[in-house]
Amino acid sequence: MARPREFDEERVLDAVMETFWRNGYEGTSAQDLVDATGLGRGSLYAAYANKDGLFEQALLHYRKRSRANVDQLRREGSPTQRLRELMVDIVNADRDAREQRGCLATNSAIEMAGRDPRVADLVRQNFAILTRGIEETVRRGQATGEIRPDADAAVLALFIFNAVQGLRVLAQTTRPKDRRKLTAIIDQTLAALT
Repeated sequence: MARPREFDEERVLDAVMETFWRNGYEGTSAQDLVDATGLGRGSLYAAYANKDGLFEQALLHYRKRSRANVDQLRREGSPTQRLRELMVDIVNADRDAREQRGCLATNSAIEMAGRDPRVADLVRQNFAILTRGIEETVRRGQATGEIRPDADAAVLALFIFNAVQGLRVLAQTTRPKDRRKLTAIIDQTLAALT
């Protein structure tokens, strides 16, 4: 019988996720994870097997952010306004963060997904959460007449999701004085829906 964990798993997973998010997989050492969590190496690896296991748990833990974005989309009000708010909030969060680190799932896709099928699958699952939420919002917009009803909602959702991912990358390098360019991308993306 396995021993119960003697640490706050939520706090530990937050620390692990933040460390990988800040440094990437390759840039994170076992010592970085020990330092971030305050747990000994033996305790970490007994609970999560190895660095790969910890990285998988970080990606699973990151899903909470995707679900929070979907919750934001599901709030009452104009579907196109909900989409715009989501995109603006993502840009602002990425631009205003102390460390402009983008999206953990996107970063992981770029760094690891091409050579690690398990990471690719976890990233796909994470992306699917937000894409489904966007598709729901598009369908609501089609029902209210805000979004053209003849378009394939799934294709429009992927179009918007692609714009979101591009904005996340651009937000990391856009100078504050050029922020309005990001807003123009958001507005042009949404204009394509009508």
